[in-house]
Amino acid sequence: MKNPKKINLANIPTPVFKINYNGCTFHIKRDDYTGTELSGNKIRKLEYLLYEAKKLGADYVFTSGGEQSNHARATAIAAASVGIKSKLFLWGQERKNYDGNLFLDKMVGAEFVFLNLKEYQNLEKHISREKNKLERKGKKVYVIPEGGSSPTGIWGYINFVRELKEQLDGKKIKGILVAAGSGGTTAGILLGLHLYNLNFKIFAVNVLHTPEFMTGKIKNLADECNAKYKITRKIDYSRFEVIGGYSGEGYKHIAQEKVHVIRDFARQTGIILDPAYTGKAFYAFNELFLKGKKTSSVLFLHTGGLFGAFAKRKNYLGV
Repeated sequence: MKNPKKINLANIPTPVFKINYNGCTFHIKRDDYTGTELSGNKIRKLEYLLYEAKKLGADYVFTSGGEQSNHARATAIAAASVGIKSKLFLWGQERKNYDGNLFLDKMVGAEFVFLNLKEYQNLEKHISREKNKLERKGKKVYVIPEGGSSPTGIWGYINFVRELKEQLDGKKIKGILVAAGSGGTTAGILLGLHLYNLNFKIFAVNVLHTPEFMTGKIKNLADECNAKYKITRKIDYSRFEVIGGYSGEGYKHIAQEKVHVIRDFARQTGIILDPAYTGKAFYAFNELFLKGKKTSSVLFLHTGGLFGAFAKRKNYLGV
C-alpha cells in the first residue's frame, strides 16, 4: 500500500473536547477548526485533490454542489491559495446579494454556472461542455466531484482516523456520528478503522439522498479506494450505519424544531452548527444518543459549515 501525496493546507490535528449539553456529557471533534476560510471537513480531502491538480498543471478546477455548498467554498479558497482558478457549478439561482458561502466564493474570484434542478441532474454534460471550451483554448482543467468524494480525496478521512486514535487514548468511545452528504467522510473513516485498527462504529446521518442510495455510495467509494490503494483485504460494512429521516424538509431547508436545538446548543456551548449538515446531524445525535442520558460513548464530528448559517439567519434568529 502506498499513500497518495498531498499538499498541506489544513490546520490539523483538530481538537477533541468534552462538553455537556442538557445534562449529558459527550466528546466532540472540532473539524470546523481546520482553518478560518477553509473551515470544515472538505479541506482534508482537498489536500490530496489539489496536489493532483497541481501535478497536472491545472489552470482551473471545476467542482459542484448546492448554492451554499461548503465544499465549493473550500475548493474556491483552497484553489486560490495555490494559484488555480475555480469554476463552480451550483444548484440554485444567481442572486443580487451574495450571502454566506457564495459571498466568500465571489471574494476569491470563483466563476459560477448556476443550474436549476433538472439541469443539475445532467451535471456531467454541463461540466464536460465548459471543460471542452477551456481545453480548446489550451487550458488544463481538473474536475473535483461533489464533496471531494473520490478514491483519492477520501484519504483525508482515512488519515483522520490515525489522528483520532491518538486523541482517544484512554477515552471510552464506541462510535462516531457524522453528517453524510456525498459519502466521502464516512467512506474514508470506514477504511481508516480497518487500516489503523480502531474498533468502533460510524453513524452517518443522511442529509441529501435516500439512505439506500447513500449506503451504496459509501460502499462504492470504499471499494474503489480499497481496490486502488490495497488498504485492506476485506471491508466490514457492518461498521457503519446510515441513519435516515432527519432531512425530510430537503437539503436546502431546515425545520424550525432543528433550528431550536441548534440555537439552544449554541447558547449552552458557544458552538454554532450549520443548517445543511451539522445541524441536522446534531439533531439526530441528540435524539438518538443524548436525550435522557448522563454520558454518551458516541463522539460527534463537527464538520464545519459556519458560513452557511449566515444565509439562514432569519431562521436562526426567529425573525
